[in-house]
Amino acid sequence: MTDLERFFRRLVANLAHTDPAQLDQPIPLEDVHQSIVPYRTNRRALELESSEDYELVLLRLCAGEGNYVRTDPEEARARFAEELASPNPDLAVLHQFEDAVVSLRTEPLRRALAPPADPHASYAPPAPPPIPGLDLATVELPAPEPSEEPEVTDAYDEPEAVELASDSPRCLYCGGGLPAARPARFCPHCGQRQTPPECPRCHTEAEPGWRHCVECGAPLADT
Repeated sequence: MTDLERFFRRLVANLAHTDPAQLDQPIPLEDVHQSIVPYRTNRRALELESSEDYELVLLRLCAGEGNYVRTDPEEARARFAEELASPNPDLAVLHQFEDAVVSLRTEPLRRALAPPADPHASYAPPAPPPIPGLDLATVELPAPEPSEEPEVTDAYDEPEAVELASDSPRCLYCGGGLPAARPARFCPHCGQRQTPPECPRCHTEAEPGWRHCVECGAPLADT
């Protein structure tokens, strides 16, 4: 699975979990970045090493690569594609189109929502071609061997423990659990807004508690 497909599937899974109605509606690009698939809480699932890698994949998605989404207005998509074609893409271009929205295309969305194939399903090979001159009605087949009796299990055996999902939403600041049934813009425990802080000069994502930007050195507000 490519980084781009993994990002798209994560976007679909998060929306299906929090707000399924948005799956067939235009989604503000800002919401994708800040609240639906924020880097801080999805970096392990996305298997991306840095916020720069995250923004590059998001730029590829919005530029139309893979035909996973449709970006509007077309001016924004064309600008993203132009920047992506440059030797050193300026990722800040993602923040220059505040009115840009993305719509999930039907076929990729259907594939992302389909249940995974069962790796343990048995494979039935195709039937061999008929042998000329052989009448199957006259062929005597051997009697089937008796099958072994199925193992009897105790109907009252205790069920195996179900492992809880490790990617349930968490507060970016205090780590407390967030409501799973709806998107949370603020933490119910510490009251912090669930938006990763950014450098006011270069828009690089910062960690809570940083006093200066790691990219340009600009002073940051208390986070």
